[in-house]
Amino acid sequence: MTLVHTAGTEPGLPAPTAAPAPGPVPGPAPALRTAPEDPAVADAATVFVATCDLAGQVRGRAVPGSDHASALRSGTGWVPVDLAISSFGPIAPDNVFGSRGDLRLVPDPATGVDIPADGDHPALRLYLADQTLPDGEPWPCCPRTFLRGAVEELRERTGLDVTASIEHEFVLGGLPSSPPFSLARYRHAEPFGSDLVRLLEQNGLQPENWLPEYGDGQFEITLRPGTAMAAADRAVLLKELVRDLARRRGLPVSFAPLLTPDGVGNGVHLHLSLRDAEGRPVLFDASRPGRLSALGARFSAGILRHTPALTAWTAPSPVSFLRLTPHRWSAGGIFLAERNRESLLRICPTTQLAGADPAVQFNLEYRAADATANPWLALGVLIRAGLEGLVRDYDEPTVWPEDTDASVLAGVPALPASLEEALHALEADDVVRSWFDPRLLATHLSVKRSELAQLAGLDEAARIRKVADVH
Repeated sequence: MTLVHTAGTEPGLPAPTAAPAPGPVPGPAPALRTAPEDPAVADAATVFVATCDLAGQVRGRAVPGSDHASALRSGTGWVPVDLAISSFGPIAPDNVFGSRGDLRLVPDPATGVDIPADGDHPALRLYLADQTLPDGEPWPCCPRTFLRGAVEELRERTGLDVTASIEHEFVLGGLPSSPPFSLARYRHAEPFGSDLVRLLEQNGLQPENWLPEYGDGQFEITLRPGTAMAAADRAVLLKELVRDLARRRGLPVSFAPLLTPDGVGNGVHLHLSLRDAEGRPVLFDASRPGRLSALGARFSAGILRHTPALTAWTAPSPVSFLRLTPHRWSAGGIFLAERNRESLLRICPTTQLAGADPAVQFNLEYRAADATANPWLALGVLIRAGLEGLVRDYDEPTVWPEDTDASVLAGVPALPASLEEALHALEADDVVRSWFDPRLLATHLSVKRSELAQLAGLDEAARIRKVADVH
């Protein structure tokens, strides 16, 4: 996987070390399906314009297909307090918006996807949208706007650009028992699997791998890397396309971090790479520990420094931290390592088969995330944390070799043990708090504490079931 830096322009930021001549460099991710006159739209009675909220839920409004062009121009109405809806339905009671204010959901044509008619299920055109003020100006609390701002600030202050990819794991119910990673499980999921790959390809989401995973009924789908915004948009769309297809096939599906207390759990892995203005990869340096360049080490230092606060955005459900413990192959501690699936930041493997260039493939994988997070916010906070590492004087982190014994890693800093601990870490981290409009920060804290309160008094298994029911 390839992932993105530009010549340093921030005062005190050194120019990147020379990178090997790059192999093929992915350009901007292709538009999904954009043309209003697309014949496929003619089959859709309605057009759904959507956003993804702080609960990781996709919400929005539909307009008649005949109003498709008008919706692209001026969007649909929306309300600020919709951002304060919790995973379980109720609006967080102490939100800052109340009954006041109005917004517009303005669709991005590049995000348009088509769900074809299927039996009794009519065709649908789906767009992701920016939340704007009624005059079209950006709304500072819009999660998609937050990611756009993070990408722009990184580019303006350092000249760097990001390429990213987001991997998802989920569980399909209703299938016969089968061994992990087996052909039998792969075939048991047919025709769902082939239908899913075809649907993703038809909509330009560029599926890379579709595979049976380790847990019971568990599968993983990976998409090819693209720009940070394309990667996050695809992550939002992927979950909805999987859920919609599963619903049409009569298969229960869950992206929840855990389905049972002793289960394997579903993670989300965020892959990041940096390139310069000429498209050259800058994370790779064969002479350094882990082959991670000095610039890459500084970017990593920012993420590691602010991890406790970041997890309040990347693993934000009441049960997320039950999965993020040692010996679960999720994230067993706050450390950077070569090819170690217990590390928070993993330096991923590369190959030289068929003459492949390792510098082009080289990327970092952030592992303390799950599908209860908003992808725009999760990726945005990682970019902003990495930027802090580039412009501040943080200590360079240790790169733990692949063969480091687990006993040596027992002393690395631990992740927060609960969502409440992560929220406290967020409140205590002045740097991370400074990235957010105060209303967005307050609403996130309110929504998450509301979700904790709604599950108060339930045992662990019951809390897991409640979260699994909505994710």
